[in-house]
Amino acid sequence: MKFKNWVLIGMAVMPMLSSAQKAKTPVTNATTLPRPKLVVGIVVDQMRWDYLYRFYDRYQTGGFKRMLNEGFTCENTHIDYLPTETAPGHSCIYTGSVPAIHGIAANSFFIQATGRYTYCTEDTTVQTVGSPSKAGQMSPRNLLASTITDELKLATNFRSKVIGIALKDRGSILPAGHTPNGAYWFDDASGRWITSTYYMGDLPAWVKQFNDQGLVNKYLSQPWNTLYPIESYVQSAPDNSPAETSSRGEKAPVFPHDLPTIKGSDFGAIRATPFGNTLTLEFAKTALDAEQLGKGPVTDFLAVSLSSTDYVGHQFGPNSVEAEDVYLRLDKDLAAFFSYLDAKVGKGNYTAFLTADHGAAHNATFAKSHNIPSGLWDSGAATKALNNLLEDKYKISPLIRGIDSYQINLNNKAIAQKNLNKEAIKKDCIDWLTQQLGVLYAVDMQKVQLASVPAELRERIINGYNADRSGEIQVILQPGWYAGRSATGASHGVSSPYDTHIPFVLMGWGIQHGSLNRDTHMTDISATLAGLLHIQMPSGCIGKVVQEALKK
Repeated sequence: MKFKNWVLIGMAVMPMLSSAQKAKTPVTNATTLPRPKLVVGIVVDQMRWDYLYRFYDRYQTGGFKRMLNEGFTCENTHIDYLPTETAPGHSCIYTGSVPAIHGIAANSFFIQATGRYTYCTEDTTVQTVGSPSKAGQMSPRNLLASTITDELKLATNFRSKVIGIALKDRGSILPAGHTPNGAYWFDDASGRWITSTYYMGDLPAWVKQFNDQGLVNKYLSQPWNTLYPIESYVQSAPDNSPAETSSRGEKAPVFPHDLPTIKGSDFGAIRATPFGNTLTLEFAKTALDAEQLGKGPVTDFLAVSLSSTDYVGHQFGPNSVEAEDVYLRLDKDLAAFFSYLDAKVGKGNYTAFLTADHGAAHNATFAKSHNIPSGLWDSGAATKALNNLLEDKYKISPLIRGIDSYQINLNNKAIAQKNLNKEAIKKDCIDWLTQQLGVLYAVDMQKVQLASVPAELRERIINGYNADRSGEIQVILQPGWYAGRSATGASHGVSSPYDTHIPFVLMGWGIQHGSLNRDTHMTDISATLAGLLHIQMPSGCIGKVVQEALKK
């Protein structure tokens, strides 16, 4: 081929190559980084993953179904640490980390160096704002890692607004992180939303105005009856079940529940009703308006935790009419909440995600009645028996401070003062525990790698072990077993799928429609949000971005 032909071919190809190179370059706005106006995090306390589908046929189109039908659902998301409790759960969701790193080892834990029993968010250096009670002496100072909400604040030079809301203090404080504009929780004594001096010196006017409406009295002045005819609750056990706990003043745990009688002088009665969720979402709507969330030049974040599902689950169990009704009512409330977000922020302008801090076991009484392996393990009796055993041998008592969150906490101070052999004491405990009914394994936390336990359990024990705040020995119960004395209600905290398998659904700005069945993890939630927002992951994050959920 002649030289001039090569030149002509080259001239023709060059524009094509240039065009191809340009096409491969990501297209970005030169002045504005694409982000949603608002991120809304919704944690449904004690929501088992299967609740997405167990009551699916009864859900409205605008609540859970809207998230599933418009958004992206990770169908196999699990918690990868122990114990599966509220405080570690909320911490993991928002830090992408585990108790070994973020430090929230349980709802309450022993400081191993001193033996002091500590509540996860307690802070005696601050005072209550909005009530004379001590319920506001709380802050996030025990949380040792940053949250995705902190990282959003850092990424926008603290121009983003972050608000945390929940009936439970820990459900508000831990998601809101260390740097929010506000975190609010419910005070049983006054029936008002409160905060602490960690955040502010006085409640904003909009919070005071909301409190002055007296919505709590309104909700507690009416009976709690089923949303639909009770005979239609075919996914539940009979209403008068021996697996359920009666409320104060009630002769039986049956509908309708007389809330004025149950309340007495305690506004906390609203917690174990569906109206606690309604109150929380009404407060969230007010916060959205008053704080002008989603209206500024940068992304804002509203973190909402719905606590009543946990209280109802603990009292009545997952197979109760009460549990079914609370989810049907929550679905209705969520539909109204999403419609409100559409109107105020704009559909497609916000990203919402929904998940849970943990699940729950079937009530042991209920399970046994259907020949399903289950049982109760009395940790208090085990503590007493172990202390008696060790006192006989070592002539000192108590050598066990307590069994909390399925962990044996030793009296390290007494052991050191008496120069006792700690390894021998741990072996004595493990030998005794492994002989007890319902106990599958008892594992020395510092020798987990040598324990003859399945690899997945080993990893969860390691992830949950914080040397400063966790016990010395991890107790793993037989499947279906949980710690407790009461034959009614339900509990959580173990490594079985009913406690670890949680929903993770995203919807809105930047989210694909679809589903995923590969393994995902609670730690992936904040990593995925960081990927969506183009910000740094939290300081202790070990999760991975669920890339399939994000629009390319």
